[in-house]
Amino acid sequence: MSRAHADAEILAGVETFAREVLAPKAAEIDETAVFAGLHLPALAEMGLMGLNLPAEHGGLGVDAWTLFEAIAAVAGACGSTASMVTAHWLATDSILHGGSPEQKAAWLPRAASGEILGAFGLTEPGAGSNPADMTTRAIREGDGWRLRGTKHFISNAGAADFIVVYAKTDPAAGARGISAFLVEPSRGGVIIGGPERTMGLKGGHVFEVVLDCFVPDDRRLGPEGSGFRTALKTLDAGRLDIAACAIGVAEAAFAAAKAWAGTRIVDGHPIAEFQGLQWMIADMAVDLAAARGLADAATGKRAAGARYSTEAAMAKLHASEMAGRVTDAALQIHGGYGYTRDFPLERWVRDVRILRIYEGSSEVQRNIVARLVLG
Repeated sequence: MSRAHADAEILAGVETFAREVLAPKAAEIDETAVFAGLHLPALAEMGLMGLNLPAEHGGLGVDAWTLFEAIAAVAGACGSTASMVTAHWLATDSILHGGSPEQKAAWLPRAASGEILGAFGLTEPGAGSNPADMTTRAIREGDGWRLRGTKHFISNAGAADFIVVYAKTDPAAGARGISAFLVEPSRGGVIIGGPERTMGLKGGHVFEVVLDCFVPDDRRLGPEGSGFRTALKTLDAGRLDIAACAIGVAEAAFAAAKAWAGTRIVDGHPIAEFQGLQWMIADMAVDLAAARGLADAATGKRAAGARYSTEAAMAKLHASEMAGRVTDAALQIHGGYGYTRDFPLERWVRDVRILRIYEGSSEVQRNIVARLVLG
C-alpha cells in the first residue's frame, strides 16, 4: 500500500536521483570509506535533507508514505547515504518534537536546506540499548549548563554543525531526569575522534564524542526532564526509517537475485528452473511482503497522527532481520560471484547487519513489543 499512497512526482524524482547519482557512487564510497556527505549539496537541492519536516519549518511537507518510500529508494541505492540522511533526521526530529517555536525557527529551516548538518547524541559506551543508563551530566552553571560525558557511535558527528545531546540534569530521577541540548562543536569543549572502522556502511561515519562544554540555557530543548520523552518520539520515527532502509536494500538484493536466476545457465537451464532455487526466491518474496505489511501498519498510524510505538518496533524488528536473510540468500544465489566485490551482494550483506543493532537492537525491540502488548 505504501507506494499507492506516496506522492508519485516526488517519489519519481527521488528514485531517479538514487538510480542515476547515488547508486553509481556506492561501491566507491564503500571501497574508500569517504563520508557520504559528499552527496549533501545534491540531497539538499532535492529537498531530501528536510523531507521529514513540515513545510512551515523548511521541509517539503510530504506525508508519511512518501517519506518511507523515499528513504527506501535512497537506501536501495546507497546505504551509507541513507545512514547519513536518517541520522540528520534524528537530530531535526528531536528539535521538532522537543524544541520551542523559536528554536524550530532558528534551526530547522537551515537544517532542511542543507546549510547545517545534524547528529543525534544519545548512545554512550555503557548505555546503548538502555539510554536511561547514560552517565553524561548537565550541571547548572550560571545562565546555562556544563555538559560532561562521552557519547559513542554518533553518526555524522565529525561533520556536524550541531549535535542534539541527551544528558542527565537530575540523575536521581532516572529516565525522567534526562534533558536534551543543542551543542555546537565549533564553540569548543567537544572532542570528536576519528571515524570508527565499521563492517559496513563505511561512508556513514560514526564517532566517539567527548564533552566538557558550556551550553546556554536557550539551547535546552523543552523543560528539564523532558528529554527522554523527546527521544522516544524521535526513535519511533527513526525505527520506521530503519525499516524503510532494510526494505530498500532487501528489494535491491531481491531484484538482483531474480535477474541472475533468469540468466545464469547451469546444465543448459537457467537456475530459476530449479525447484530448490525457486523455494529460495519464494521465501524471499514472503519475507519482503511481511516486512511491507508491518511497515504499512506503522506508516498508516504515523500518517494518521496516532501513536505507533508498537508498530514501529515490530516493523523495525522484522525488516532488519528480514534484510539479513534476503541479502544472504541473494548472495548465495549468485554463488562465487556474489562473494566478490565486483557485485554489490557482499556490500549489501555487510551494510544491513547494523540494522539489527542501532535504533535499539532486535532484542530491545522484542522487549518493547512485549511490554506494549502486555500492557
